Amino acid sequence: MSMYYAANFRDFLNTVTETMEQEKDYLCELDRKLGDGDHGVTMSIGWQAIKKELAQQQDELDCSKLAILAGKTFLEAVGSSVGPLYATGFLRGAKAIKGKEALNDADLTAFWLAFMSGVKERGQAEVGEKTMIDTLEPARIALENAFAESGNFEEAFRVAVTAAEVGMISTIDLLSKRGRSSRLGDRSLGNQDPGATSAHLILTNFLVSLPESVLD
Repeated sequence: MSMYYAANFRDFLNTVTETMEQEKDYLCELDRKLGDGDHGVTMSIGWQAIKKELAQQQDELDCSKLAILAGKTFLEAVGSSVGPLYATGFLRGAKAIKGKEALNDADLTAFWLAFMSGVKERGQAEVGEKTMIDTLEPARIALENAFAESGNFEEAFRVAVTAAEVGMISTIDLLSKRGRSSRLGDRSLGNQDPGATSAHLILTNFLVSLPESVLD
C-alpha cells in the first residue's frame, strides 16, 4: 500500500464529519429506542468541532498531532460518556505513531490497535454488552491476526471492517448491560446499538480514505 500522509488523515476526519451529519437522524432514531435519542447529535457536534479545528491546522504534517487534535477537540466538544472514549482512542493511537509524517502498513496497524484498545480500556466494556465494543473489539482482533498473517494493512483492515460489521449487527440480539439502556431489560432486544453503529461508520470511512482504496 502507498504511504499514508497527514493529508489522507485529514481527509478521513473530514469525511467522518460529513458521514455523521448524513447519518445523524438515523443514529438518533436508533438511540431513541435505547437511550436519550441524541447519539446522532452528539457525534455531529464532536466531529463538526474536529473539522473546525482542522481548518486552522492546514500546514500540520505530523499525523500524530492531527490525532491528538481530534481526540482533545472531541472531548472538549462532547460532554457525554462517548467523549472520553474516543479521546482516549485518538490519544493512544497518536502515541503509537508519535512524530511521524508518513505512515506505513505497520504504523497504521499500530495506530488502530492502540485506538481500539484504548477505547475498550477506558470504557471497561466487554463484547456482548451491547456497546461500541461489540464493533471495535472484533475489529481489533481481526486486524491484529490478519496483519500478522499478511503484513498488508489494507487487506487486514478490510477483514477488520467486515468483523466490525458482524459485531455491529450482533447487537440487535443482545441485551443492554451498560448505561441507561440497561434499564430496558428485554425491551432492548431487537434494536441495533447506536454506538456500535457510529463506530462502524468511522472504520468504514477510514478504509475509504486509504490511498487508491475502493470499497467492494
